[in-house]
Amino acid sequence: MSEIVLLTDSSCDLPLACLEQYHIEIIPYYVSFDATHYYKEITELSISDFYQRLRAEKIFPKTSLPSINDYYEHFKPHVEAGKSVICVTLSNHFSGSHNAALNARELILENYPNAQIEIINSLNATGGEGVLVLEIGRMIQNGLSFETILELIPKVRETARIFFFVETLDYLEHGGRIGKASALLGTMLNVKPIIYLQDGLLFPNGKVRGTKKALAKVLEISKDYVGDEASDYHYLIAHADNVEYATVLKEGLASQLGVSVLEDFCFIGTTIGVYTGPDVAGICLIKKYESFL
Repeated sequence: MSEIVLLTDSSCDLPLACLEQYHIEIIPYYVSFDATHYYKEITELSISDFYQRLRAEKIFPKTSLPSINDYYEHFKPHVEAGKSVICVTLSNHFSGSHNAALNARELILENYPNAQIEIINSLNATGGEGVLVLEIGRMIQNGLSFETILELIPKVRETARIFFFVETLDYLEHGGRIGKASALLGTMLNVKPIIYLQDGLLFPNGKVRGTKKALAKVLEISKDYVGDEASDYHYLIAHADNVEYATVLKEGLASQLGVSVLEDFCFIGTTIGVYTGPDVAGICLIKKYESFL
């Protein structure tokens, strides 16, 4: 077992098989439908149940970040066991989760001054955060030192992207997370906004009419981004309760770029789902860390 422990908040939305393969520990967010009763993501409210309520009730749920104590209680056993800790959080542009983790780290260091613990701002979300976590997991599993991993993370993180489309901007607008994608606001029949996430912020790429064109556009801009270095990247398909869309993107990447895609899909969880709504689909990608060695 590695002497380095990898933790992340639940907004990373990684498939269970990935969490188990790289021994990744999840610190859950909370979600509420009435701003009074909060449930831990995944453990107390499944993702499928979340989307079922979202579709049926047409509501805008609220999320709450893991507390400082949540992080502290996850860090403490590993520090006491003499492990080094790397914790990856949702972009600080979207949540206070990163600051909560930093504060927990300071509390740990007060009691364990020799603890080796690093908090990483993913500058990303959902599968974009997830692919960064996976690259760190690969580094740990392949025996890279703590210091080498910390040197590589900023370089790898810079290459992470999510290219996606949404059925509506209502959820992003209502949640106050729309950012520069506000340029796409405006209703037109069957128009799908195309958005990408870079450096922790959302940016517009345009609008297309119809789902078929939206899926094709997501594939196109992903291909343009990787260029002739497609084989240097890892790919993960994300969806918000629409496996059909995710399958189209996965098969498109395989046929058009000839690359392998992570077998399991990233099922966008409640932390991000409250801001995107259902039926989102996108491509998450990141450059393999070996490219920087």
